[in-house]
Amino acid sequence: MSLARQRLGMEAEAAAERLLRRKGYKILDRNVRVGRGELDIVARSGETLIFVEVKARRTDSYGGLAHAVTARKERQLIQLAARYLARHRLERRTCRFDVLLYDAGNPASPFLEHIENAFEVAGDDRRW
Repeated sequence: MSLARQRLGMEAEAAAERLLRRKGYKILDRNVRVGRGELDIVARSGETLIFVEVKARRTDSYGGLAHAVTARKERQLIQLAARYLARHRLERRTCRFDVLLYDAGNPASPFLEHIENAFEVAGDDRRW
């Protein structure tokens, strides 16, 4: 990964964390390695654990932000979250998956969109 992409990712995650804190979320973890993957942000709002995927883009070359989280990525995040919950003995907690989209196309004024409950675990009430 190029240095410019790493910087963009760090900038996006810092902006996402600031937004979540302003909304009253408690940040529990950031950039958590779980097996072969990584959870960008793990937060809590009330009694709900929130797994936040942060996606940053400078251009629409790859379909733009709307296509940032694919079905494959959703499955990966669900597996990573299940491992995180098991590791911390939180299997019975209510959880959800949010996506924060960071559009840096205009460096003077980046755009941040928070999509709460961006996807669900099929056939589950989000309790593990």
